[in-house]
Amino acid sequence: MSRPSDRRPIVVGVEPEPAKRMVLAWAADEAARRRVPLRLVHAEGVPTRGYRRREPPPSWEEWNKTLHEAGERTLKAAVTFVEARQPQIEVDWLLAEGDPAWILREQSRDATAVVLGSRHLSRAKEVFGGASVALPVVAHAHCPVVVVPEPEHITQQPAYFVVGVDGSARSGAALDLAFEEAALHGAALRALYAWQPGPLGIFDEHTEQQECRRVLSEAVAGRTERYPEVELHHELVIGHPVQVLTEQSSHALGLVVGTRGHGGFTGMVLGSVSQGVLHYAHCPVIVVPDTPREP
Repeated sequence: MSRPSDRRPIVVGVEPEPAKRMVLAWAADEAARRRVPLRLVHAEGVPTRGYRRREPPPSWEEWNKTLHEAGERTLKAAVTFVEARQPQIEVDWLLAEGDPAWILREQSRDATAVVLGSRHLSRAKEVFGGASVALPVVAHAHCPVVVVPEPEHITQQPAYFVVGVDGSARSGAALDLAFEEAALHGAALRALYAWQPGPLGIFDEHTEQQECRRVLSEAVAGRTERYPEVELHHELVIGHPVQVLTEQSSHALGLVVGTRGHGGFTGMVLGSVSQGVLHYAHCPVIVVPDTPREP
């Protein structure tokens, strides 16, 4: 995400619920690991149940004051949590007015990463705490976006990351970031190419699979030289990409994907695979932006 000399902050969207602290923990740990500042961002909105008064304020000015005070309490509680967890990192905070998705997209212009929380509801609905925030941020951010689930999932030892590879430039960027994350965490990396026959079948599936294996091997070849400390496993897995990546990453430290690879449609801002893993993955999902950001 960033070079050692890069001081772009980790930006984290702060939710009012005090119990939701996995996203703050992930962001604080990542900032400490990368030695970059941490910026806590909260967009003023309707106060949560604990902040609401029994009677609505009599004026807009008083209502606005209530929102502002609730936001300040939310951020101060988040600062206290972060400073206790990672006292060595530099922390600042922003209480902003406006659409949360727009605010976080603007913050992403100068960020190492944007970190958001998630909440699983059902497979028929959007799954984020504030679904109107997460998807637009992921689709339009200028830096990687990390979506962290609540509650904490169980990881496997030895620790590993999973990355989806399809030979596209976007999956190449995801692969670069996956190697970087694995190296920072002292973890292994599983690079997966999910392949499935077309709806009419393929006459020579063996040849098609061999081509996929060639693409996968070429994609990881140069990167293993840059990260010799990362233990790499790369594999062709037969199945739908969303199902494959979700299952293979169920006990991973994180799953890394591009915004849209082969199989995306022109004009789509977020590919079906990216959306699918965001809905179903139980580990943090790191989505790499469509185009690389200028240094």
